[in-house]
Amino acid sequence: MNKIVIQKYGGSSVSNIEKIKKIAQKIVQKAKEGYQLVIVVSAMGKSTDELIKMAKDITINPREREVDMLLSTGEQISIALLTMAIHSLDWEAISFTGRQAGIMTNAAHTKAKVTNIHHEKIKNALKKGNIVIVAGFQGMNLNGDITTLGRGGSDTTAIALAAQLKADLCEIYTDVDGVYNADPHIVKNASRIPEISYDEMAELAILGAKVMHYRAIDLARNYRVKIVVKSSFEAGEGTMIKEVDTMLEKVIVRGVTQEKNVGKIVAEGVPDIPGIAYKLFKALAEKEIIVDMIIQSSHRKEINDIAFTVAMNDFDKAGKITKKFIKEVKAQGIITDSEVAKVSIVGAGITSDPLVASRMFGALSKEGINIDMISTSGIRISCLINAGNIEKAVKAIHKEFGLERVGV
Repeated sequence: MNKIVIQKYGGSSVSNIEKIKKIAQKIVQKAKEGYQLVIVVSAMGKSTDELIKMAKDITINPREREVDMLLSTGEQISIALLTMAIHSLDWEAISFTGRQAGIMTNAAHTKAKVTNIHHEKIKNALKKGNIVIVAGFQGMNLNGDITTLGRGGSDTTAIALAAQLKADLCEIYTDVDGVYNADPHIVKNASRIPEISYDEMAELAILGAKVMHYRAIDLARNYRVKIVVKSSFEAGEGTMIKEVDTMLEKVIVRGVTQEKNVGKIVAEGVPDIPGIAYKLFKALAEKEIIVDMIIQSSHRKEINDIAFTVAMNDFDKAGKITKKFIKEVKAQGIITDSEVAKVSIVGAGITSDPLVASRMFGALSKEGINIDMISTSGIRISCLINAGNIEKAVKAIHKEFGLERVGV
């Protein structure tokens, strides 16, 4: 049986007709080499943003079911046009929406999670010699409603299909030629990382690297899906994402990331009693709000403060939930701050060297950058700072750890 390869093309790769034609040529060439291909496609360019703006022009709080119904149309345009482009090259192809591809999700509109894929239709189309073009970012819940997987959800679609179809490789095509150890738009001498572990890549993704979505990396790790991140239009080896090996374990700092899509919320003067934090974070979890950094201040006069960060698309919702919580527990008040950003370093074993954290904090100090919050894990250290200092912070940290050297 011919090898199955999943390819995913992001919005920038299919942003206009000329690019779609070039992608079609690339796909057909791969098919001529004997591969069975399943292609996952995002909406064209910034069309998802344009659809969101239209919804907001009608109502500031559109119902999430209808948001999913609207946003899913972007990918349907892409898959139809790409399939037509492949047909024009005299090759068989067929397009499927997420629903037609059998992608089942839970009921969480706008941020659904894939629960199963009924892939019989895809397999049958492949057997007939078709290139299968699947709409990324979308699926169907048990009620038969269209759902979407959240920003970057096309990556999740591609990895989920690779896992279910037992694909030999998943190729993620984007507008950069791999994963870099810093944002090349900020750090001009940032270098490409040839290989990186699932854990490190997941941390880079969740901390602000835009190349891949962190949920997709988690899924790839669970099913051992090999991933290559490449440029859509330039030749190159890209970056291989796979299981950790002994060489990767020797690395201290792999990369530095920044995230501006973050807001801080502080619940002030919260009663210091058992279960109080559980009450707040349970309410946030029930609304599918992911909380990142959390700091609880030391006990003082039977109260403390609880500070945490969330993505900006959940900021208003999280603020409302926190205000309700404050009223219920008779806390003192709430502080919100949307003018913050997060800078992070990532690397296997990063916290095993006590000098790493001090060097990071020292680099920020030399630039006069104050640290608001700090959080760590086994492979990352993150600092919340004023958003106006984020580019300066990234450059300083990148320089401190010598990440300009190729192959770091």
